[in-house]
Amino acid sequence: MSEASPSSPLRLLLVDDHAVVRAGLRALLDTESGLTVVGETGDATDSVRLAERLRPDVVLMDLRLADSSVPGGDGVEATRRLLAAAPKTRVVMLTGYGSRSDILRAVEAGASGYVLKASAPAELFRAVRAAAAGGTGMDPRATSHLAGQLTGQQPALTGREIEVVRLLAQGHGNRAIADALFLAEATVKTHLIRIYRKLGCDNRVSTVRKAQRLGLIETDTPA
Repeated sequence: MSEASPSSPLRLLLVDDHAVVRAGLRALLDTESGLTVVGETGDATDSVRLAERLRPDVVLMDLRLADSSVPGGDGVEATRRLLAAAPKTRVVMLTGYGSRSDILRAVEAGASGYVLKASAPAELFRAVRAAAAGGTGMDPRATSHLAGQLTGQQPALTGREIEVVRLLAQGHGNRAIADALFLAEATVKTHLIRIYRKLGCDNRVSTVRKAQRLGLIETDTPA
């Protein structure tokens, strides 16, 4: 993160694959004192390059960003890669819907904040400033969802286990899942055993269906 003085504006990078959304965010952020947008992109790989070059204080990352460079990739995977390249930068996730699984995956990837796109502008500004200060900027509704996950109201799959189930739902076999997540195939099998046990299932189809029913993965994901 750049060494900004108290009077220096926080430097922001916008990452969303919809140009209209980026334009709206830029227009909104330009109205807020102390914030400045230094770059924008709709591409996951380009977001890593820009973060390395621009060293923004905070990246606003679209959770649903289509990361075609990685099988099954999205804004969460882009966040992992970006933070590996620019570890002092903070990432705040933006999404239209906050499921428990999405929030958990974002937090485990290193995101410092999570804001729903339907939130009031003040909530976005607060999250950006909290993340830049080294804290956590979570939308209150996201915090409520995450608390439910952690207190055992739903089977407590880890972020990695949720990624495995998402790839299962997309029809990938063990080898493809291993390649997508940079894991050994034996590790994928171990994850599956744990997932089956936690969900009380004994095959892939029933696992995907139960995960969708519980809201652990998106219900519109093809099984």
